[in-house]
Amino acid sequence: MMVVLTMAAALWGIGAAMGTPRRARWIMIGILLLLVNLAQILLPEGNTLREATGGDARLWPFVMSLIAIAFGYKYLLNKLKKRIKTPEVSAPKAGFSDVELDRYARHIMLREVGGQGQKALRNAKVLVVGAGGLGAPALQYLAAAGVGTIGVIDDDLVENANLQRQVIHTYDQIGAPKVMSAADVMTAQNPHITVRPYHRRLTAEIAAELFADYDLILDGTDNFETRYLVNAACVSLGKLLISGALTQWEGQLSLFDPAHDAPCYACVFPSAPDPALVPSCAEAGVIGPLPGVVGSMMALEAIKEITGAGEGLRGRLLIYDALYAQTRVISVKRRADCQVCGR
Repeated sequence: MMVVLTMAAALWGIGAAMGTPRRARWIMIGILLLLVNLAQILLPEGNTLREATGGDARLWPFVMSLIAIAFGYKYLLNKLKKRIKTPEVSAPKAGFSDVELDRYARHIMLREVGGQGQKALRNAKVLVVGAGGLGAPALQYLAAAGVGTIGVIDDDLVENANLQRQVIHTYDQIGAPKVMSAADVMTAQNPHITVRPYHRRLTAEIAAELFADYDLILDGTDNFETRYLVNAACVSLGKLLISGALTQWEGQLSLFDPAHDAPCYACVFPSAPDPALVPSCAEAGVIGPLPGVVGSMMALEAIKEITGAGEGLRGRLLIYDALYAQTRVISVKRRADCQVCGR
């Protein structure tokens, strides 16, 4: 047996010295083992060559079987490794400081986001209409996620009654414009972003010009007049709209995009309901954490849309019942007779 092993080592060494490819060297060793195996089978017992190469016809088939198993295992392991997609764990250095790379590391480690997705977030411009219950968490998570430019428009001032749910504002900011209070918190949380506060009411006269400068619009307002105004401006400019709403214990949100054959807000809600059927939060009340849940979902849908991750709520309406811990998703379709986006 030692004779065979010595010959195999010699073949390998000579082949390596001559620059013979590894595969060719393995083939030569395989031929050697095959010849040895044939010698064990064909030569009679007591033959000198047979005794020098092991003396037992059962030895080399066993050795060759072990070698085949080892190579088969290695082959399958390499094949499995090639099938596994390794997630991107580092963003391109250009444009990101070490502090930013560390800040966004958990995003960059996600296969669905990665370095390119984080770049897309940094280059994105998102406008949030309303800095109240829904706008507060949406703004905070967009800022934390690294959305490069965030606009926020609202004409309200911070009131004591807001603090039960509008967590971006603090007691010290009572009386201050909500957009300024929100901007202070956002830039303190992430100094690498640009915040554009607009302390004014959104009107039809300024909507088109304002929206044109942004890639994506989030509507967190609390009245139907503004919701229809936002929807109409988005449709006319071909802008994607993420809209949320809530009352008491229930919230809902969807992604409206008629430019890609999904419904607009007016397709789903053609006309405003009777005010008596949908009282405001001031009239009917609202549980504090509910705006946080729905507003965070709005931010998440925006991040998914910007990075291209997963599947968004385009053509679907999500309804969340906080009182009974139930979530439903229903399909919604574009209406050909819609007064806003109708074909």
